[in-house]
Amino acid sequence: MRLRLKDYSCFIIVFLVSVCAFGQQRYKGTVTNENKKALQKVQILDSSGNVLTETNNKGVFEFTSNKTQIQVIFYLDEYELLEKKLIANENVNIILASFSEELSEVEITAKKRKAFELKRLKDVEGTSIYAGKKTEVILVTESTANLATNNARQLYNQVAGLNIFENDDAGLQLNVGGRGLDPNRTSNFNTRQNGYDISADVLGYPESYYSPAAEGVQEIQVIRGAASLQYGTQFGGLINFVMKKPNPNKPLEIVSRSTLGSFNLFTNFTSVGGTSDKLSYYAFYNYKQGDGFRPNSGFNSKNIFAHLGYQISDKSKIEGEVTYLTYLSQQAGGLTDRMFAEDPFQSNRERNWFNVDWFLYNLKYTHDFSTNTKLTFSFFGLNASRKAIGFRDRRVDLPDNLEARELLSSDFNNFGFEARFLDRYTLFGKKATYLLGAKYYKADNTSIQGPGTDGSDANFSSALDQFPNFTFQSNFENPNENIAVFGENIFYVNDQFSITPGFRFEYINTGSDGFRRRVNTDAAGNPIGTVEESDNLTKSRSFVLLGLGLSYKPNDALEVYGNVSQNYRSITFSDVNIVNPSNAVDPNLEDEKGFTIDLGVRGNLNRFISYDLSGFALFYNNRIGDFTTTIPPLNTVGQLRTNVGEARIIGVESLLDVNLKKIFSLSNDYSLNTFVNTSFINSEYTSSRENNIEGNKVEFVPDVNLKTGLKFGYKDFTTSVQYSYLSEQFNDANNSATPDNSNAVRGPIPAYSILDLSASYTYKFLKLEVGVNNALDEVYFTRRATGYPGPGIIPSAPRNWYTTLQFKF
Repeated sequence: MRLRLKDYSCFIIVFLVSVCAFGQQRYKGTVTNENKKALQKVQILDSSGNVLTETNNKGVFEFTSNKTQIQVIFYLDEYELLEKKLIANENVNIILASFSEELSEVEITAKKRKAFELKRLKDVEGTSIYAGKKTEVILVTESTANLATNNARQLYNQVAGLNIFENDDAGLQLNVGGRGLDPNRTSNFNTRQNGYDISADVLGYPESYYSPAAEGVQEIQVIRGAASLQYGTQFGGLINFVMKKPNPNKPLEIVSRSTLGSFNLFTNFTSVGGTSDKLSYYAFYNYKQGDGFRPNSGFNSKNIFAHLGYQISDKSKIEGEVTYLTYLSQQAGGLTDRMFAEDPFQSNRERNWFNVDWFLYNLKYTHDFSTNTKLTFSFFGLNASRKAIGFRDRRVDLPDNLEARELLSSDFNNFGFEARFLDRYTLFGKKATYLLGAKYYKADNTSIQGPGTDGSDANFSSALDQFPNFTFQSNFENPNENIAVFGENIFYVNDQFSITPGFRFEYINTGSDGFRRRVNTDAAGNPIGTVEESDNLTKSRSFVLLGLGLSYKPNDALEVYGNVSQNYRSITFSDVNIVNPSNAVDPNLEDEKGFTIDLGVRGNLNRFISYDLSGFALFYNNRIGDFTTTIPPLNTVGQLRTNVGEARIIGVESLLDVNLKKIFSLSNDYSLNTFVNTSFINSEYTSSRENNIEGNKVEFVPDVNLKTGLKFGYKDFTTSVQYSYLSEQFNDANNSATPDNSNAVRGPIPAYSILDLSASYTYKFLKLEVGVNNALDEVYFTRRATGYPGPGIIPSAPRNWYTTLQFKF
C-alpha cells in the first residue's frame, strides 16, 4: 500500500487558506487568589478530567465548546479544587482559596488526588496537532516509580506494547522500543526535550545517550507512528520529555531529593525555581554514583539543567535552556549462555569504560497573534561526544589479553531550527485548524576506531603510534543536512467527527568520508596483510510522506480514532562506518520504508475508568536486520547486517485503568486504582532475499507483553505493586534457537516476569519514598549486545532496594 501526494492535493491547497474565527460557544474568565493576584497555569478540566485549557500570565482563560453550559474543575497546586458550572459567553471571575493554615497535610493531599496517572493529548496543543493519533502522556509527578534511577519499567508501565532493554541500574540511558523496533538507545523514536531534538544525530545516528532525569520531568508524551508527519520520519513516533516548569505563583521554590540504594547507590537531585514579574527560572543539579550490580560496573554521573523565561508581552515570550550531562561508567562486558547459567553476575572485563559528554541548548520564541493564531520558533543545538574503550573480542568467554584496548570515539556537532504556525479558522461554516511548519538541521559528526592504551584506567587517548597494527581501525567524517516542510489540517465535519490529512516533505543529504581497515594476523599475532576500504560518498534524496487521521467523539466518554502514516528510516553511519568483530555490513544497504496503521477506541468514563483499546499494523520494506552467514574475507560464520526483507507486524494493545475508589464508595482520604496494560503481537517476515528468513518472526517482538498493578493511598500514604511479563523473543532474523557458545550475540531472549513494590509518605515539607525492584529476585536478561556494552548477554539487575528523602520549601 502506498499513499500518493495527488491523493491529498486538495487538502494541501486548503492548508494555504485561512479565515480568522470559528463559531462555537465561548467561555472566558479570570482566576485570582483571595488577594486578587492573578494565578497562572491554573488548569481547567471537564467532568472526565480532560484539560480544556489553562490560565495565561494574567490569569485569563478562554476556550470553546459546542455546549451552552459546562461543568468544569479549576486546579492549581497548593490551592483548593473548585468545581463550577460555566454559562456560555459569560465573562466570569474565579477566586481560588489557598489551603488554610488549619488544614492538615492529610486533608490537602486528599483534595489534590488525581484519578489516573496517564492522560491523552487534546486535538490541538500549542502549535501541534494530535487529532486522530494514538497519544499517551505519563504524569511523572503522579508516578510511584523509582525516579532516582529512571526506572523505565515503572515509568512507562501504562504505555502499551513497549519493549525495554534493562541492563543498567542507574537510568543513565533510555532503551525503549516497541512493535518490533530495536530498543537500543531508543533509536527508532524521535526523542525530544521540551519539543527539540536531543539524540546524537536525528537521521545519521539517532541514538539517545542522554536521558533526562525523571525527577526533573513533569510529563512524558508518547505519540505513535503518525508522529512522522510533524516530528520526523521514524517508525516509532515521538517521545517528548516535558521538563518541570518554574512555579508561576512563587518567587522561590526549592526541592531537594537524596536517595540511597543497593550496590552503594547514592543520588541527589536539587532544584530551584520561581517567577518574579515577567521573569521565570528553573534549574536543577542531579548527581549519581554507585558500584553497579556486577563487578566492574561502577558509575558516576552529573547532570545540570537550566531554564530561563521572559514574558515580553501578553502575546510574546522568549525562553532559553541549556542541559549538560557527563558520566563515566565501567562496563562489565557480556556473557555466554553457559557463563550466565553458572553465575549471571560475573564479569571477566576489568578494563572496559564508557564516557559521555552531552551539551544541549535551545532558544524558543512564542507569539500569539490571537487566541486562534499562534507561532513558535525554536533554535537548538548539540555539542557532544561518546567514548568507549575496552577489550571487545567476539569470544566473550576468553579472558582479557591485557594488550591494547579498542577505542571508539565519536563527536557530534549539530544545530537546527524549527518554525510552526497554527491557525484556527472556519470553512463552509465548519471549524478547522491547520498547521504549517519547517525544519532545517545540519550536523557534522566524526567517528574514530582504533587502538587505545594497554592500561586498565579510563584513558580515552588514541595509541595508534604505539600499536599501528591494531586489528580494527576506521576514521570517518559524516556531514548531514536535512530540510523538512510539514503540515496538517483538522477538518471538523461536525462537532463529533474530524478528518486530519497531513504531509511531510523531506530532503536529506548525508555523507561519509574516511576509511575502514582490518589488519589480519597469523596464529602468533604477526600481521600478514591489511584489507582497507575508503569512502568519499554523498547521498541525497527527497520524498514526501503522507498520512490521514480520523476521530469520532459522540460524547465525552468515547472516542473512535484511526490513522495511517508513511514512515522512513535512513541508514545510520554506525551501520557502515564501524568495524565490528561480531558483525559485517552489506555494502548495498538501503534505507527502510513502510507505513503504520492505528485503529482504536478510548475514553474516560466520568473519572471512573480510563481505557484505550486499539489494533495496529506496521509494514516494513527493506527492513534492516542481522542474519547468520559466511563473512568474507576470512569466510568465518558471523552476522551480516543487511536489508533482510519485508516484514508485517500486527497487534492489539490495550490499557484499562479503573478508579476502584468509586466502586467501594471510599472517602477523599483514600485512593485505589488498578490497571492492566496488554499487548498481543503477531510478526512475520513476508519475503526475503536471503534463505531461511521468510516466515520467521521479526526481532524484538514478544507475542505477549503484560503489565498490571494496584495503587492504594490513604491520606498522606501511598503504596503500589506492579507485575510485568514478557514472553520469549528473538534478536536476529534467523530466529536462532541455539546460541553460539562462544559469543552469545544471537539467540532467544527467554520470557521473564518482574514484581516491583513501592511506597511513599508525605509530612508537611518532607516526603519519604521506599521501594524494592525485582522483589522476587528474578534472574533474567533482556539483551544480547553485538558490541558495547557486550558483546554477549547483558544481565538485568537482581532484587534491589531504594529509599528517597525529599525536602520541599
